[in-house]
Amino acid sequence: MTAGPAGADLVVVGAGVVGAACAYFASLAGLRVIVVERGAIASGTSSAGEGNLLVSDKEAGPELDLALYSQRTWREDLAEHAGRWEFEAKGGLVVAATEGSLASLRDLNVQQRAAGVEVHDVGHAELPDYEPHVSRDLRGAAYYPQDAQVQPMLAVAHLLRLARDMGARVSTRTEVSGLLRSGDRVTGVRTTTGDIRAGAVLNAAGTWAGEVADLAGVPVPVRPRRGFVLVTEPMPPRTIRHKVYAAEYVGDVASSDAALQTSPVVEGTDSGTILIGASRERVGFDRTVSVPAISTLAAKAVALFPMLRQVRLMRTYHGFRPYCPDHLPVIGPDPRAPGLWHACGHEGAGIGLAAGTGKLIAQGLAGKRPDLDLAPFAPDRFSDPHQGAEEVSP
Repeated sequence: MTAGPAGADLVVVGAGVVGAACAYFASLAGLRVIVVERGAIASGTSSAGEGNLLVSDKEAGPELDLALYSQRTWREDLAEHAGRWEFEAKGGLVVAATEGSLASLRDLNVQQRAAGVEVHDVGHAELPDYEPHVSRDLRGAAYYPQDAQVQPMLAVAHLLRLARDMGARVSTRTEVSGLLRSGDRVTGVRTTTGDIRAGAVLNAAGTWAGEVADLAGVPVPVRPRRGFVLVTEPMPPRTIRHKVYAAEYVGDVASSDAALQTSPVVEGTDSGTILIGASRERVGFDRTVSVPAISTLAAKAVALFPMLRQVRLMRTYHGFRPYCPDHLPVIGPDPRAPGLWHACGHEGAGIGLAAGTGKLIAQGLAGKRPDLDLAPFAPDRFSDPHQGAEEVSP
């Protein structure tokens, strides 16, 4: 396929949740959109996550601001479609096993409240009211009513379907092999099925976003960070009522350590299965199943919910989060390659941040001032092409 000069206003590279949200909001803004995806829709990170929409795991700063904005976008702009992707305002419970971790959690809560997060202190005696099966050895917790959940693959599928209803086109099994240029300006993409000309190209390629940026000769150091999720046999409804995780998870999310890190994250689903995460390690795109990661996650989940010792594990799955070395996503136009925009590097927060990212990108593309300052997420903050390189070989 070869589109003419007026082929599209925007080509979105990547049909994961971020690309889908950008395609939806850009189409809503009246732009002619074409989405190209090297595999199937939601075949990358979006198919390997739990569907978190969290504010609880973020310290005060630009990412938390984006998370709060995105929460409002999911809950307000997309409210009429919430049932399509099983939006569940289940709330999050962050638990502390020691007095030291509880004190650190309370300090974090003070910062978060000042930034607009709703959070409630939960004492030791109150824990069973929130989670009847949680360990009685915990010292206390914090409850976050804003934390929510979606089914990520449904979110991708329906956002793209809604975009198509507004005129967008989606082309799967279409790999971008180069960028079209007019002088320094990016004017479209060269793909395995032909050239597509467009007014702008959006790099929403997830863990492969660095490769797409390389095609334009600009460094965007997005790297894969592997994670595993365990799935149990179905349990009675509301066996686990909230998304429950250990306070140490916040530190693991913010860590740049390449080695294996695990902190228990446990939650129930409508089908009765219980999802157990979360692990992080930088091993390139190595898809080998890690027995140490799985066994450690299982042991820590049992410590959090002792009744899980009697529950059978049904399966595991894993994927790769698009990791940036400064733990902030890359969002906005790239002045180093005019016409190229980025929406990538969200790591494990991509589902939650996708709606807000899509709305902000669409505002910018339509010539409007974005609701949030995008300076902290600027693509050209990376000047060293080797910044963020993997310390661990694939």
